[in-house]
Amino acid sequence: MEQDKQKGAPGGSIVTARGLERVYGEGEAAVRALDGVDVEFEKGRFTSIMGPSGSGKSTLMHILAGLDRPTAGTVEIDGVEITDLDDGELTELRRDKLGFVFQFFNLLPVLTAEENILLPLTIAKRAPDPEWVDTVVERVGLSDRRSHRPAELSGGQQQRVAVARALVTKPAVLFADEPTGNLDSKSSADVLELLRGAVDEFDQTVIMVTHEPDAAAHGDRLIALRDGRLVHDAPPVSADAVIELLKTLA
Repeated sequence: MEQDKQKGAPGGSIVTARGLERVYGEGEAAVRALDGVDVEFEKGRFTSIMGPSGSGKSTLMHILAGLDRPTAGTVEIDGVEITDLDDGELTELRRDKLGFVFQFFNLLPVLTAEENILLPLTIAKRAPDPEWVDTVVERVGLSDRRSHRPAELSGGQQQRVAVARALVTKPAVLFADEPTGNLDSKSSADVLELLRGAVDEFDQTVIMVTHEPDAAAHGDRLIALRDGRLVHDAPPVSADAVIELLKTLA
């Protein structure tokens, strides 16, 4: 795994955030979720984001992905400054440039696995590339489940559908928010290997929020936040080292 993490060379920054602040509420009730965060993410790398509850890690991801707006600061994704985009432009950017994997699979129960995978392309009225679809479906191990509906799939299989759905559009960035939080240990390991493989095999960029040290150790880089500030930015050495880091942040 350590050798795998060294494959390829950094491809330059694909996400850049400067001076990010996010304040919820006003006056004495105001909560500063992010407090001046500067961070860049290189193309073709797997970054894990961790921190104690309330540290700002989910807020950071939501702002980076255009799901929330900062109180101050800027975000650029793949050459596009997103901070001043209107809601329609943000929706279009997320559709065209971003992939998402969440803790809950967010599959449509009336659609088959393949129809769920193709849904982003269907919504965008873009024709799928059959060869790429076959590659993604095979890579996530669902070649024999393409016609199954979510109710006929295990939790791990449903999350693999979600990973395939995120990859099928060839996004500039894949955001994963606690992608293993609703899975058993075997399914978690499978999903993490898929995300790792997406980086190593497809040169995908993955940014993942997680609270699980084993998950974080799959990345090339570990970012940690505390009280809305970036306090750690280095390669993760092992799950045990991540646990020790979290102890210092608690």
